[in-house]
Amino acid sequence: MRVLVVTAVPAERDAVVRGVIGATAAAEAAEAEVSESEVSVPGGRTLHRVVRPPLTVDALDAGVGPAAAAAATATALTAAELGHAPYGLVVSAGIGGGFAPAPLGSVVVGEPIVAADLGAETPDGFAAVTELGFGTVEHLPPPALVRAVAEATGAVRGAVLTVSTVTGSAERAAELCRRHPAAAAEAMEGFGVAEAAAAHGVPVLELRAISNAVGPRDRAAWRIGEALDALAGAFRHLPPALATWKGPSK
Repeated sequence: MRVLVVTAVPAERDAVVRGVIGATAAAEAAEAEVSESEVSVPGGRTLHRVVRPPLTVDALDAGVGPAAAAAATATALTAAELGHAPYGLVVSAGIGGGFAPAPLGSVVVGEPIVAADLGAETPDGFAAVTELGFGTVEHLPPPALVRAVAEATGAVRGAVLTVSTVTGSAERAAELCRRHPAAAAEAMEGFGVAEAAAAHGVPVLELRAISNAVGPRDRAAWRIGEALDALAGAFRHLPPALATWKGPSK
């Protein structure tokens, strides 16, 4: 299987690569050849590739926000298809804010991936684009894959909300929880990655390691280093989980 992992920034990408390499080193068939390389893709970006047959993982830092994530993901997917080496799975990954079900240092697997602020303000409050009669606001990863990843990584299962503006107040956090009772994490790229994956007919997954609580911004309370370590730990367990997943039905 070929897997494209899309992060926002290089530090997240490097944590993913570190975790995947750790998984390959710990695998039972340690004699299997493991290789690392960098591959250029259109747009001036570079994939960091880890290969251990039968798994190839390409990690890409796409930039911050859903638009940058969607554009970079779509470019990488198109390049892979044109190269006759399409991906079987796309993963949006990184750190993020956590709601009550997900404490600092935990990992969340998105179920579903939600565009939390895509819509309009109305006299009656926020209305999602689906309520306005067009578009979509969520993508649901393959349930069997979500279960396998959650069991392998110990991740919390819940909605991961994609926002273009990070929440910075208790009032907005409460409003998001009211609109999305299953919310477990907030980040800025997942829905963009999922839109690109859906356009190419490729299954999608989102993994977030929690660095801070969603609500009033308190940078002194953020635990970015711990969250990056948790992200690497999750990807250390991801390859075995993928081995138990049968892949998309044909």
